Amino acid sequence: MADMDNKDQAELDPADLEDVEDVEEEETGEDVNSKARQLTVQMMQNPQILAALQERLDGLVGSPSGYMESLPKVVKRRVNALKNLQVKCAHIEAKFYEEVHELERKYAALYQPLFDKRSDIVKAAYEPTEEECEWKADEEEELTVSKQEEMKKAKVEEEKKDEEKEDPKGIPEFWLTVFKNVDLLSDMLQEHDEPILKHLQDIKVKFSDPGQPMSFSLEFFFEPNEFFTNTLLTKTYKMRSEPDESDPFSFDGPEIMGCTGCTIDWTKGKNITLKTIKKKQKHKGRGTVRTVTKTVPNDSFFNFFTPPDVPESGDLDEDSEAVLAADFEIGHFIRERIVPRAVLYFTGEAIEDDDDDYDEEGEEADDEEGEEEGEEENDPDYDPKKDANPPAECKQQ
Repeated sequence: MADMDNKDQAELDPADLEDVEDVEEEETGEDVNSKARQLTVQMMQNPQILAALQERLDGLVGSPSGYMESLPKVVKRRVNALKNLQVKCAHIEAKFYEEVHELERKYAALYQPLFDKRSDIVKAAYEPTEEECEWKADEEEELTVSKQEEMKKAKVEEEKKDEEKEDPKGIPEFWLTVFKNVDLLSDMLQEHDEPILKHLQDIKVKFSDPGQPMSFSLEFFFEPNEFFTNTLLTKTYKMRSEPDESDPFSFDGPEIMGCTGCTIDWTKGKNITLKTIKKKQKHKGRGTVRTVTKTVPNDSFFNFFTPPDVPESGDLDEDSEAVLAADFEIGHFIRERIVPRAVLYFTGEAIEDDDDDYDEEGEEADDEEGEEEGEEENDPDYDPKKDANPPAECKQQ
């Protein structure tokens, strides 16, 4: 029997032995990978471990990779020379943005006559001519003869209805409609704001004078109304366009450093930024109950004109920082988009363009996700069962 066993072993191909060893190694590797995967899932489901990992990762943000430390001293000196050149580039970039500001001021003067005429039409100070009211249809929207006839009949009927109605002046509720059509602004609006904003006649952007620190003001013009005596409400944003000496590489163009509002002279009983509440208080000793009237802040768009003060130290609490960040975004949006393109936000055309841009980005993101899913499905080692219970951080997303 021993001879037979030896004979069998002698006849066994060494390559076969290698295959057996490979299988054993593969099986052992799979076991190790499976255990490691299970351990990872358990760790990721532990909030304390996740918090510790996040803290460690946060500490690594901005830390050097170690590559710079490994460079010879002479190379480090040359890198420092490049950084000094970069600081000079930042100062040149700051001058560039100062000249851009000058160009904005120059072209604002060219735009203003058109914006003034827009304001006159809105508030009925000027009636546009027939020629000015003609709007040519896009070439893609050429109308057939029958369609033109239908539109003529519809126009005649509309004119008859208009004759029966009282002729409205200008474009009623122009700016209120603009605000309601823009999510960023409509989120600020309260129902009690709308009657006041019906009296808003124009919004202008005013840039700082030459030689003055960079800033811009938003001017809100109101017709006389029952709510306040102001005819002009202003909001000024102070800007900086120079690198921070302590961190020059953070410079990325002009930034808003602070803003100041104005005092609204409310008519008695019409201040919608405050509300009166009644609260019952019980005396600890006697047990009697009394009603106390308190005045507290009230949500309103007009809080926009009383932003939180920024202390000289620049230190703000989280709530104030959030309010100012939102305020800066709104001020910039009004300056850059609302004032120059007001009619398109009134009609909704600018909003449709914004939505189209958003949809295109969404489709690209969906395509990328689809490609990733397809890659997983085409992977011969991919096992969908292993993804049945994803790590905790995936479930939260």
